[in-house]
Amino acid sequence: MFIKRTTKRVGAKTYLNHLLVESVITPRGPRHKIVCSLGSLAPAAPAEWLGIAHRIDHALRGQPELIPDEQLDAVVERVRQPRPQRTPAGKISDLVEIHTDQIELDDVREAGPVYVGHQMWKRLGLSEILSQAGLSERARMLTEAMTLNRLVFPCSEHAMPDWMRRVALADILGESFDTLADDALYRNLDRLHPRRVQIEKGLNDQEQTLFDLEENIYLYDLTSFYFEGQCAANPQAARGYSRDKRPDCKQIVMGLVLGVEGFPKVHEIFEGNRQDRKTVDDILDALESRVGRKKGATVVVDRGMAYDENLKSITDREYHYIVAARQSERNEHLEEFETEDGWTEIFREQSPRNPCQKKSRVHVRRKDSGDEAHYMCRSEGRKEKDRAIREKHEARLIEDLKKLSERVTKKTLSDEKKIHEAIGRIKERYPRVARYFEIAFDAGTASLHWSERKDRKAIAEQLDGAWLLKTDRKDLSEEEIWKTYILLTRVESAFRSMKSPLAERPIFHQLKRRVQTHVFLCVLAYHLLVAVEKTFLDAGIHTSWETLREELSTHQVITVRLPTRNGSTLAIRKGSKPEPRHMEIYQILNIPFEVMKPVKTWTSADIGTEKKAKSHKIRGKP
Repeated sequence: MFIKRTTKRVGAKTYLNHLLVESVITPRGPRHKIVCSLGSLAPAAPAEWLGIAHRIDHALRGQPELIPDEQLDAVVERVRQPRPQRTPAGKISDLVEIHTDQIELDDVREAGPVYVGHQMWKRLGLSEILSQAGLSERARMLTEAMTLNRLVFPCSEHAMPDWMRRVALADILGESFDTLADDALYRNLDRLHPRRVQIEKGLNDQEQTLFDLEENIYLYDLTSFYFEGQCAANPQAARGYSRDKRPDCKQIVMGLVLGVEGFPKVHEIFEGNRQDRKTVDDILDALESRVGRKKGATVVVDRGMAYDENLKSITDREYHYIVAARQSERNEHLEEFETEDGWTEIFREQSPRNPCQKKSRVHVRRKDSGDEAHYMCRSEGRKEKDRAIREKHEARLIEDLKKLSERVTKKTLSDEKKIHEAIGRIKERYPRVARYFEIAFDAGTASLHWSERKDRKAIAEQLDGAWLLKTDRKDLSEEEIWKTYILLTRVESAFRSMKSPLAERPIFHQLKRRVQTHVFLCVLAYHLLVAVEKTFLDAGIHTSWETLREELSTHQVITVRLPTRNGSTLAIRKGSKPEPRHMEIYQILNIPFEVMKPVKTWTSADIGTEKKAKSHKIRGKP
C-alpha cells in the first residue's frame, strides 16, 4: 500500500485529495486500486506517507501498534467499512445491510376503499367515456378523484384537495396532488356540466353490455336536497316540500330513474318547488334521450304522480304503468278492503340490499276497472306503521294548534290575515292528518277552535296498512304486480345512499351549473356503488358499500425507510399485505390483491436525513 496525492481542476478552482491505494494484478496488467480516501489534508509529511501506509497494512493484517494512534485507528476503521456498491441505472439491489433500530415508517395512507373505487371506475370504462365526451387527460383524472371522494369520504370541493393528500389516491392514480387547490376542482365542475348527458348515455350503454341489464322496467321517484345559504344566483333553488325535514332551507328536487337491477338510467334536477306531478314529461324526455324509447316497458311511479295526465303521457309513449293510487282513490274501495274473500297471500321476501328486513305477509286482491286493473293491498306490518305515523302527526298538529291558540289568546298574534296564514302553514306541515280536523278562527271572540272529523278519521283507521295499485297491464298476477311495484323501494334506497354514505346534502354551491354537476358526481359515485354491491349480490352475498368501505379502510399504503450500513437510505413505497378479509373482498370483485407496484428510492448519505428524493412523488400504477 502507499499514499497517493491527486488533484482535480473544476473551472478556476483546484481540488486536492489524498488516497490510500494498493497495486493489484489484472488481466490488463498492474493497476492501482483505491482502498480509502484520506481527504484533502495531508496525513503527514510526504516522507512519512510510505511508513503510514505500511502501518495501516499491518493493522489490517492483525498486527496492532504497540502505542495506540487514534488517527491511524480511524483510518483503519474507514478501510474496514464496505464501500457502497454502484447499482446500474433502473436496477436496485434487494440485498442491503440495514440498521434495524433506525427503520422508519411514514406516509401511511388509507388505500382499500379508494383502490376498489378505482378498479370499478376502470371496469365501467369511465375514463374512455369521458374521453369520448371531449375531456382532457387531466380533466378525466380530476373527475375520477372527485367521484372517488364522494364514494369514500364525501366532503365539499373546498376540502377535497386535503382529503386527496390524506389517502393513497396519488399512489393508485399515479398522479401528484401536492399542489392541487380547490379552484381547479371548481373549474372541472364547469367543464363537466355541458357533457353530463353524453357521459350518462355512454355509461348506460357500457353497463348494459357489462351486466346484461333488463330494459323492461323503469323505476321513477323524486327526492329533495337542501342548501346552506341564500342561493340567490341559482334560479332552481326554492322552498318547497322538504323530504329532508328542512323547510327553512331552499332546495332543489331531483328525479331519478333506475333500471330493475338498480343502476341509474337518468337523473334530472328540478326547481325546489316543482310538484311531483309536473316532472313526469320532463323525466320521460330525458330517459328517451339517454336510452331511447323502449316500447312496451313498464314505468313504476309513486302516488305523487298518480294523475290522469301523467298516466296518459306514459301510455302515449307506448309504455305501461304501475302506480300507487292517491289516498282519495283508495277511500273509494273501502268496501272491497273490508271484504274477507278473494285475497291472495304473498310473502314479502327480504330485500337483497337490506338483509335485516323481516319477512312479512301481504294480501292482494284484484279488481278490473275499465282499461285498468286495480290491486288492493293489505299488510299487518304496514298497518302498525301507518297507525304510528298518523298518531304522531296528529299529536304534533294538536300541539302546534295549542301554541297558536295561546298566541292568539295573549294577543301576541292579533292580525286576522296572519292568523289564517299560520293555520294554513300548520295544515301544510301535517297534510296526512289535517283533513281529519275542522280548524276555524272566531274574529268576534278572538279565539281559535278545532274539532275532529270522526267520519274521515274512522275511514283512515280502517285503511291503515292498506293501499291501492293501478296498472294498465292485465297480464300480471297479484304476486307479479306486487313484486314489480315493490322494486320502487330501490329508488328510495338509492336516495338514502346518496344522502348518507355518499353525503350528497347539504349543498354549499351557489351557482346553478355547479349544483347540477355536484349532483352528477354523486350519481357517478352511485354507479360505482351499485357495481360493487351487484357483484356481491351475484355471488350470493348480501352486504352494503358502507360495510365494505369500513372493512377496507385498514388496507394501507406505507413508506418503509431502511438506513443502510454505508450511510444511504432505501425508501420502499408499497401497499401493506392484505388481510384475509381484504383478499376475500378483492377476490369476489375479481381485482388484483396488489394495490400498487412497489417504488424504491435511494437517498444518498450526503443528503443526510432530508427527504429530498421524495419517493411518494413518483408513483407506481397497479
